[in-house]
Amino acid sequence: QVQLVESGGGLVQPGGSLRLSCAASGTIFSFNPMGWYRQASGKERELVATIVSGGSPDYADSVKGRFTVSRDNVENTVALQMDSLKPEDTAVYYCYLRKTVRDMPRTYWGQGTQVTVSS
Repeated sequence: QVQLVESGGGLVQPGGSLRLSCAASGTIFSFNPMGWYRQASGKERELVATIVSGGSPDYADSVKGRFTVSRDNVENTVALQMDSLKPEDTAVYYCYLRKTVRDMPRTYWGQGTQVTVSS
């Protein structure tokens, strides 16, 4: 089993920064994709950033140049540094990890953390 526990988030003014962290436990390999999704009120969950060790991170177009995803394979953590935040970044952010279990793809989720960008 895999468990993901997020920390960070909160209220920040437009133009500000926040850092989200996610600690993973269980059987995890560096080639398992990890990253972040977000879900704004009334909208579908969308991919924000994903990272696989040995590859380049991928970002949603809306956050490119402002968000940075990083990963520590020793500590089994993934972080999301969010700079130049905008009100439209307001959402619940979810850490995720994807792996194959019994030949089937499975996605694990954190509990979610609220990010609110408002003056």
